[in-house]
Amino acid sequence: MASPMPGAALDTTADHERRHLVIRSDRGCHYRRPGWMGICEEAGMARSMSRKGRSPDDSGMEGLFGTMKTEAFRGGDWAGVALDELGKRVDAYTERRNTTRTKRSLGSMSPPRNRRSLGLAA
Repeated sequence: MASPMPGAALDTTADHERRHLVIRSDRGCHYRRPGWMGICEEAGMARSMSRKGRSPDDSGMEGLFGTMKTEAFRGGDWAGVALDELGKRVDAYTERRNTTRTKRSLGSMSPPRNRRSLGLAA
């Protein structure tokens, strides 16, 4: 499975725009580890966590997971699928979503095309 590090996202972001990046997460212990905090700080990204019991920062990810389940996993044949294969399928869906899948909210453009049109892509 892909690394949880933000490297791939940073590779598509112009250096001068990184100061505007925000990593939104829940309050899980892995998001409060010094190693993760250092990675975010070094990349110039702000971390954002809601107060306990409030979920505004989680809503985007929950929406992504719901869409991913609907588009990529529901109705599929999962008999005999090993964890490694599941990871490959998640990676393939993520790659498609981040590079070629168009979104109405982005003017029917893919995320990279939208970012280029705004002058935000490296």
